[in-house]
Amino acid sequence: MSPGRHVTSRRRCGRRHVPCMNTSHQLRLRRSAIAHSVADAQDGVASRRQLLALGLTRWDIAAELRAGRWRQHHRQTICVHTGPLGERARLWHAVIEAGTRAALDGTGSLLAAGLKGFEADRVRVSVPRGAKILASPGASVRQTRRLKASDLTGTGIPRVRTPVAAVRAGLWAASDRQAALLLTMTVQQRLATAEQVAAALLDVRRDKRRRFLERVALDLLGGAESLGELDVAGICRRRGLPMPDRQVLREGRNGRYYLDIVWEQFRLVLEIDGIHHAWATSIVGDALRQNDLSLQSLTVLRLPLLGLRAAEDEFFAQVEAGLVAAGWTRDLAA
Repeated sequence: MSPGRHVTSRRRCGRRHVPCMNTSHQLRLRRSAIAHSVADAQDGVASRRQLLALGLTRWDIAAELRAGRWRQHHRQTICVHTGPLGERARLWHAVIEAGTRAALDGTGSLLAAGLKGFEADRVRVSVPRGAKILASPGASVRQTRRLKASDLTGTGIPRVRTPVAAVRAGLWAASDRQAALLLTMTVQQRLATAEQVAAALLDVRRDKRRRFLERVALDLLGGAESLGELDVAGICRRRGLPMPDRQVLREGRNGRYYLDIVWEQFRLVLEIDGIHHAWATSIVGDALRQNDLSLQSLTVLRLPLLGLRAAEDEFFAQVEAGLVAAGWTRDLAA
């Protein structure tokens, strides 16, 4: 018999002879069962550390990789199938490669929570200050003094709680516009409530964007329309635009209602939309009111509070264009 060749013995089972499983097949089944016991809860991936802690050896892992049944991604991530990594598996991959003390943070945690309509060039992963930074493909691994055990979810993929992640995503955003968008999307998609986001913001002591995020959070809480109206008055003064009237009572076919901002002389209305205007319960009423105004030959512009925070120049260029179209000139303001 040649060395290394497996011999399948036979044993009697009733009246039939049944071949016994050879040792290598039993090993494969054992490896697969151990790997799937952790990988099935992690979107098909596990770390080398996890597999070794469960009793597999380096040689077990190497054997499965050589056989093409598993696939290695970078240093630590083992995928128990050979297909491409799915969206959530890539998030697991990012945090596994960053080390045992790492957690998805900012936009990385929001994506893990289910944020839709936002794409991040790199997944944000945080490690505590003083921890070793390990390279993780497709991720931005940063030390942060903000990472605390109380901020972590405690289950599933290691990540920062959604309200905290939304605030940090806003602090680390590339622009004020992106910061406002991330907080707003988090609340609109019901990943966290406006109250939870505002509470998380209270923990931020010093940051150049804190005041801006406080304004956005106030908008999200739904009590900022009057504040928005005051902002509009100040912006008009700063830009040399005519001062409007605020909270003007009108009669329409559907009853009485108040208009936020009106330039009566120029037949121009500016309606300020808080976060609740995007909800289904407000859509019909808003549409009826706007149609009433159109029938009265009024020009209606809409200004979302998010736009007031993130795109002031663009929206007030439209306001000025509406005033000019109705006959206003800067000579009149002089």
